[in-house]
Amino acid sequence: MIPNEFIDDLLNKVDVVDIIEEFVPLKKSGANYMACCPFHKEKSASFTVSPTKQFYHCFGCGAHGSAIGFIMEYQGLGFQDAVQFLADRIGMTVPKQAGQVNPEARKAHKQQKQTLESTTSAAADYYQQQLKLSSRAQNYLQQRGLSSEVISHYGLGYAPDDWQTLARVFQPYPSNALVKTGMIINKDEKYYDRFRDRIMFPIRDGKGQVIGFGGRVLDKGEPKYLNSPETELFDKGHNLYGLYEARAAIREAQRVLVVEGYMDVVALAQFGLGYAVAALGTATTAGHLRLLMRQSDHIYFCFDGDAAGRKAAWRALENALPQLKDDKILHFLFLPPEHDPDSFVRTNGIQAFEDALIHQSLPLSVYLWQTLTQHIDLSTQEGKAELIKSASPLLGKIKAPALSYLLRQELSQKVGIDEHNLAHLLGQEQPKQQKVKAKSYHLPQNTFRQPPVMSLAQKQIRALLINPQWAVYIDIPDYLDLHGEYACLAALAERIQASVIPLNVGAVLELMRNTEFEPVIQQIIHDYLNSAESMQAGNEDDCETFKQGMQKLLDSLKSQQIDALKRKLQHGLLSADEKQLLLLLLSPSKPLSNQL
Repeated sequence: MIPNEFIDDLLNKVDVVDIIEEFVPLKKSGANYMACCPFHKEKSASFTVSPTKQFYHCFGCGAHGSAIGFIMEYQGLGFQDAVQFLADRIGMTVPKQAGQVNPEARKAHKQQKQTLESTTSAAADYYQQQLKLSSRAQNYLQQRGLSSEVISHYGLGYAPDDWQTLARVFQPYPSNALVKTGMIINKDEKYYDRFRDRIMFPIRDGKGQVIGFGGRVLDKGEPKYLNSPETELFDKGHNLYGLYEARAAIREAQRVLVVEGYMDVVALAQFGLGYAVAALGTATTAGHLRLLMRQSDHIYFCFDGDAAGRKAAWRALENALPQLKDDKILHFLFLPPEHDPDSFVRTNGIQAFEDALIHQSLPLSVYLWQTLTQHIDLSTQEGKAELIKSASPLLGKIKAPALSYLLRQELSQKVGIDEHNLAHLLGQEQPKQQKVKAKSYHLPQNTFRQPPVMSLAQKQIRALLINPQWAVYIDIPDYLDLHGEYACLAALAERIQASVIPLNVGAVLELMRNTEFEPVIQQIIHDYLNSAESMQAGNEDDCETFKQGMQKLLDSLKSQQIDALKRKLQHGLLSADEKQLLLLLLSPSKPLSNQL
């Protein structure tokens, strides 16, 4: 049996849009994607894919599910084979686990992750406090032109020049959590702080939790930047510095900018450009690209114009090729060799930088051919043969159908070989000429219907499926008698609470696969998806309604159990434990849920 923790992690790292688009051509429609359903014949598109919910649904036939569910249905695979299929795509190894997942082990794992998170959060708070006490660190940031607002927005701090400064905050020192988060180093049975005399840049995940740090020296020293190591919290290949802080600016600008350094991100924000992010001390990975493409259709890379910057840009291009989509546009901007984004903006101003970004950056296709042909003489047959040899493996990585075809067509023109012969030369099929009938991507009329009347428990289950983060508001006492839909709600909440990462709708449904509650869950989500409410996101008022609903539900359960115990008391069938429970339930007390 595959552990739930692995399923959660897998669905957090794959993108349902990417998966489905490999098999079904999708078209952007508002916040979602649309297509004709691959599971039944239809003339107008009623199949929708939500990148935020990581979920697909057909308004025609009712098919719905996560990326795992799609692969199972479309490829005809079993659950484990579908998981293996997705894991192989992103280089994850599927663990094998016999029998039921041990709830105690899951609980211990979650508690350990929470301990690590509280450790990194406490360290970030400590570093911020130390910045206020260090005039030297403050002077450094002032010289870099950073305002208190920007410093606060990114949570910058300072690690004092002390081998064991964290001992002032954490007792005992050393602790297992400090070692596991990479905050301290163990060398020759001696422990000391990893970060000393550095400006600290907290790195946050998508929910704002501090998962690691980058530290920059104030004076001359090596390394200039020091990063947290890979830990249970911190995965360099799937996180970007500044993304959490930049999301609002990215939505407003409708583009995202990738730069090389943490200080570049912060300096650009100081000048009013808040949509910049940075890779975490590593090259731009496939995981970074998938994350970036979820943020915007326009992705800009800005690199230094020196040899190192151009090498980093080419590696980013190579990693991007398999991830490309026809509706995503990548641009590459190279600054003069003497500049990085920070220095360029200080010298020329933010307007000049954004003008260069928009008007001087190279689309990926232009940068690709420019680089491949810069040392090749295309006036010779040998040069043309060399271009075919160097371009072929790169073009073979591109899965975006339109872009792939156009780039092959351009290669054909550059080397003077027609497309049919070039495809044959490369061992590929000739591009098929097809007349594609225009598709309508409007939902059919009368798609939505009014959902059936639901019980309170069903409403709470539905709300929790749509907003898994609300599981924190559920605390059902063990002594309440749970059955039917109440037991389903409790099981759903327990499984969500046990997850160590935030879950989306698709991942929550996978948690309930092959359980006794799956039919109830599937019916509720089916009715919801076919209602007009399904495209609306939750808000604070909805959350308050949910919390009030939980209290009503708990009060109802309490009343039901009191009535049942009283009936047993009347017939002289009440045990000693049940009498004690009845007294407890009858006694005036605060609400049963401490979370509400």
